Amino acid sequence: MATAVSPLAPERFPEMPAIEGVAVATAAAGIRYAGRTDVLLALLDPGTAVAGVFTRSKCPSAPVDWCRGKLKGGKARALVVNSGNANAFTGKSGVAAVKLTADIAAKAAGCKPAEIFLASTGVIGEPLPAEKFGDVMDGLVADARPGRWDEAARAIMTTDTFPKGAAAVVRIDGKPVTICGIAKGAGMIAPDMATMLSFVFTDAPLAPAVLQSLLAKGVEDTFNAVTIDGDTSTSDTLLAFATGAAARRGVAKISRASDPRLEPFRKGFNRVLADLAEQVARDGEGARKLVEVIVEGAASKKAARKIAMAIANSPLVKTAIAGEDANWGRVVMAVGKAGEKADRDRLSIWFGGVRVAHKGARDPGYDEARVSALMKKPEIELKVDLGLGKGRDRVLTCDLTKEYVAINGDYRS
Repeated sequence: MATAVSPLAPERFPEMPAIEGVAVATAAAGIRYAGRTDVLLALLDPGTAVAGVFTRSKCPSAPVDWCRGKLKGGKARALVVNSGNANAFTGKSGVAAVKLTADIAAKAAGCKPAEIFLASTGVIGEPLPAEKFGDVMDGLVADARPGRWDEAARAIMTTDTFPKGAAAVVRIDGKPVTICGIAKGAGMIAPDMATMLSFVFTDAPLAPAVLQSLLAKGVEDTFNAVTIDGDTSTSDTLLAFATGAAARRGVAKISRASDPRLEPFRKGFNRVLADLAEQVARDGEGARKLVEVIVEGAASKKAARKIAMAIANSPLVKTAIAGEDANWGRVVMAVGKAGEKADRDRLSIWFGGVRVAHKGARDPGYDEARVSALMKKPEIELKVDLGLGKGRDRVLTCDLTKEYVAINGDYRS
């Protein structure tokens, strides 16, 4: 795990209220790390709805396979997460490990193994010593309390330099409903229908199908619009849990995604996802710059997304930003290789709000000193206008520094 906190980190972990129906505990099981918590348990009230989206990697981890298989039940009683070992590419031992983990947790929590949801993050290809969960699970259940979001976020960190959390309070039927989420992720970040690891909890009374619809749509312009290095993890998991406890305060259950009463919740839910996604970008391994890539004037939103990702994932663009060099030639390269419709002679590029290239050439008013000063800022907006249509999209990324190489060069050691 990295030790120096990212210069892009928030000043402090946010104030996050407890969620009725959710109790949290953490423990040090010695999965890989010494002297730090590495297991998170979240106990959930009976009847809690669950939804999830996962990696589209063709080599998913054993916990991803487990969760996919259990989602159809629509209900959850506990979440168990470990850091340090991804339980991915572990063959039959990985399958046995998730079963043993679920059995241990179900016995301690007093529920069925099918109501246990699992996630693991860390090194790929090493067997997970699931028996270690047996040493701490009873204590976790006994110690579980509402809140504790900071502790929970810290327990799931790997190369993260700060814990990530976000919360929102909205109103349904005039009554307050709370949403809290945590996430981990710093490298191997190019989500595809999910995120690294993220868990969102609410007391809203939502049917599982409604929660699933919210989640599937919510990730598209949040977690799926973030990239650190262009690599999609084997373990990407985003789970959402709705305890329904707000029903006891007079909030009627929402059973249809088209229910207009859902709109305030949808906005709050998406704000939480967007906040967490930005924090992941801020904690990119070795990052010193948060970069917002905006593409306008594309043939479609889909085309704009593909071009934006080509720019955001380009090592040449990212290293130029790390060097505080507004090298628009590398942006032109990324646009040209994206495979979408583009016209060199209509292309305009901005760094930090200053146009540096216009209609296929350097901007006639280009001022090197002004642009160089803007490139020294910790947050940079890079905008491209293709001049072809109305398609627009934006993604978040970070620069690519020597520290990224150092972190990943000795990740297993």
